[in-house]
Parts: sequence; structure tokens; C-alpha cells
Amino acid sequence: MDASDPVDAELTAQVAAAAPFAGYLGIEIVSAAPNEVRGRLAWSEEKCTTGGVLHGGALMGLADSLGGFCAFLNLPPDARGTATIESKTNFLGPIRGGYVDAITRPLHTGKRTIVVDTELYDDAGKLVARVTQTQAVL
Repeated sequence: MDASDPVDAELTAQVAAAAPFAGYLGIEIVSAAPNEVRGRLAWSEEKCTTGGVLHGGALMGLADSLGGFCAFLNLPPDARGTATIESKTNFLGPIRGGYVDAITRPLHTGKRTIVVDTELYDDAGKLVARVTQTQAVL
């Protein structure tokens, strides 16, 4: 993902309305389709831990929000929604400024569960975290 990729303001507003925590964090949606959701989160001091490093919870919030959105786009026709039932994060590097870009893709889309994988990158394109989640189909 490139920092110049335009944000989809309408989709960002829809996601924030449906999932207020995404709006609270300031998550921006770049694109969304059943096979891939792209978004980003700006670094800001209030989202940091010591040393000006973006807090792992902010990174996990970004991944969980995009993962839930990706799962929603892959729900079976008779489903009512989705909920995260498991999440595993590997932190690989810090974010000390700029944006963290996220790309979420489905690994498994079943009738009872959906598994998604989210890769998080810094402005230089370096992988800084990877999150795998299982979403329950409700």
C-alpha cells in the first residue's frame, strides 16, 4: 500500500458509524472488497506508549476493525453478523510516526467461522505486525 493511496471518506464514515471504536481510533478505509480490505491509522502521541511508539493496542484495534469488516463482507447470506473469537498478533517493529497501513485478507470463509490475516506496514513498507483472527459467524 502506498501512502498516496486515497482514503474512501464515505466508506470510512460508514465504518465509523457501524463500529464507533474504529472512528475513535481514527481508522481510515482505503478500499474494501470480500477478498481484501485496506486501511490505515495515523500515528499520534495520544495513541503511544513510552518512547513515542504507537501502542500495540492501537495496532490490534486497527487489525481487529479491518478483520471484522473483511469477515462481514464474507458472511453467508443467512448470517446476522460476526464477532472476534480469537486473535493472535506478532509484533515485528515499532511505529514512531507517520501511518501504519493494513491489508486484511480472508484465509477461510466458512458457515460457522471466518479466518482473516492482517499485515501491518510502516511508511517505509516494512512489515511491523501480523494478526490472524477467527471470527464467529452469528
